[in-house]
Amino acid sequence: MCTVVIDVADAGSSRLLAVRDEDPQREWDHVGAWWPEAYPGVIGIRDRRAGGAWLAVNTVEHRLAVLLNRADVLDLPDAASRGSLALESVVGRSPVGFPRMHGFNLLEATPEAARVISWDGVELRETPIASGVHMIAHDDLDDPSTPRIAAWLPRFRTTVPDAWVDLLAETAALPAEDDRAIIRDNRPHGYPTQSLLYCTASVSEAGVQVHDEALPRPGHWT
Repeated sequence: MCTVVIDVADAGSSRLLAVRDEDPQREWDHVGAWWPEAYPGVIGIRDRRAGGAWLAVNTVEHRLAVLLNRADVLDLPDAASRGSLALESVVGRSPVGFPRMHGFNLLEATPEAARVISWDGVELRETPIASGVHMIAHDDLDDPSTPRIAAWLPRFRTTVPDAWVDLLAETAALPAEDDRAIIRDNRPHGYPTQSLLYCTASVSEAGVQVHDEALPRPGHWT
C-alpha cells in the first residue's frame, strides 16, 4: 500500500515523492548498485529476500520505475516475484501480455514522459500521466475512492515539490492506521506492512537524482 506523488512538467521531466510500505521483518538495502552484472548502470532499493527492487533507476538512460502492489482476482500460489518489474522496466522491458504475478501498479518515468502500467489479474492497462501533480497508491491514478488521495492530493497540488517532504511530515499528524494516512500502519487493515522509508527523485534530460530516507520507526515520522 505504498504511495507516490509525481509532478510531471510539460516537457516530460518529473519530480516525485515515494513512500514505501513493507513488512518491517523483510530486510532491504538503501539505494545502491546491487545488480552490477544483471543490470549494469542500474541503482535502486533492494529487497534482500527476493533480490528485486521497489524503486530502480537507470543512471545511463535516465529512467526511473517504482513498484506499488495492487489487489487482484487471481489465485496464484506459484506467482512470480514482482521485484523484477522495476529493474526490467528501467532497461526498457516493461511488462506485457498476461504476467504470472499478483496485481501491481508500475510507475515509469523518463525525461520525455511518465505513465502507470496496471495489472489486476484480468487486464494489463497503461495510463499516461499528464502534466501536473498526481498521486497513486493501490488503486488507479488520482483515484478519489482512495482516502489518502482524496485527503492530500489538493494540498500537494498547491505545494511546490521542494516542500513536499514538509507536507509529508504534516500528514503524519494523522494516526498511522487512519485510511487517510500516508505514513501508515496497515496491520489493522489486515496487512503486515508499515511505512519504512521515503524517496525523493527527479528525472530529466540532465539525469536522474534520487535520495532515500529511512523512518526512525516503522509507521512513524518521528
